[in-house]
Amino acid sequence: MDSKSLLAQAQQMQPELVQHRRHLHTIPEFGLELPKTLAYVTQAVEDLGELTVAPEISCAVLHIKGGKPGPTVLLRADMDALAVTEDTGLDFASTNGFMHACGHDLHMAMGIGAAKLLHTNRAELAGDVVVFFQSGEEGHGGADLMLERQMHMVSGSLPIAAYGLHVFSAAPSRNFASRPGPMMASAGDVIVTFTGKGGHGSMPWGGKDPITPMVQAINAIQQLTTKSFDAFDQVIVNVGWVRAGDTHTTNIVPETAAFGATIRTFSRENFTRIRTELENLMRSIAAGFGVEVNVEFSAASKVVINTPANVDRVKAVVAEAFGKERYEHMDQPIPGGEDYASILEVIPGAFVFLGAPDPTAEPQNRHANHSNKAVYDDSVLADGAALLAMLAFDALAS
Repeated sequence: MDSKSLLAQAQQMQPELVQHRRHLHTIPEFGLELPKTLAYVTQAVEDLGELTVAPEISCAVLHIKGGKPGPTVLLRADMDALAVTEDTGLDFASTNGFMHACGHDLHMAMGIGAAKLLHTNRAELAGDVVVFFQSGEEGHGGADLMLERQMHMVSGSLPIAAYGLHVFSAAPSRNFASRPGPMMASAGDVIVTFTGKGGHGSMPWGGKDPITPMVQAINAIQQLTTKSFDAFDQVIVNVGWVRAGDTHTTNIVPETAAFGATIRTFSRENFTRIRTELENLMRSIAAGFGVEVNVEFSAASKVVINTPANVDRVKAVVAEAFGKERYEHMDQPIPGGEDYASILEVIPGAFVFLGAPDPTAEPQNRHANHSNKAVYDDSVLADGAALLAMLAFDALAS
């Protein structure tokens, strides 16, 4: 299928995609409970193929059958919002206490657009395409839940390639970007709780102070990550909160002290290693101070690892359809996390960034993804939809 033709069709669809995106922006929902969002998206694509819906996790997969026999390609569009109160001043801003501050409303609109392009031109499609409309990307394991339900297998065969797009509100405008190998970090959390014995602050020897070992532990973690791990395979453990005692009193030795931290790694090896070594370190510090410790790791997203051949395909398709200047090679991965990584553990593929910054704001005044002031340029919708459809056509033709 000619990429210029697909792009022209997508551009004709642009006003419709803007309508989809802006309506979805007004009804953001959180986690794995997206009833309004799921209903809207499934209605928009129900005539484009066979729908398989998992309402208990607010996910759906659309199966588009090509006019020619061949393998299957998977495309992903995530749908959940964040628990932040929007402060953008947009006339289609959310008012329900949630916000599409990470651009998933654009992802859904592009997914709908790509599905329409593929359905319209299905006679030339040498195989099948499955489109994941996924909930729970923001730390709720939505991709894993869809994979566990075998929703990626609705065509009857394992897809040969997977592609996904993610917009950024503070990236260079309209540029596509990717890289082979690690592209985004594994993202998870740890909560460490030290338990001692309460007592009077004037006689701390009568209790077992949990605060001092907690402070020692926080300092020791930074030494662990910088002294024990390769600087070129970075490990990040950043403490985000600390709790101990009562702010109304200073003369009490509390029974417990705790902290929570985010953990980011860029390799499968360090994903496992940091968890083992961090827990060992916490237990040794606790033993040294004569207190107990509980180390609790959350479920974590995996490292987003792109297959080089699929990244080469992205670069070539972007160059052909949009011009080689629209593709940007990323020299380094970013420490943000993405559960699209789980799809890439099962299917070779690539993740692609697309700059969609507020065109009315100067670069220094743009707000990043997850900010309650983040504004996205929905003029990129046609380009994103077209690229997804082009990648599917190109992968199947090869």
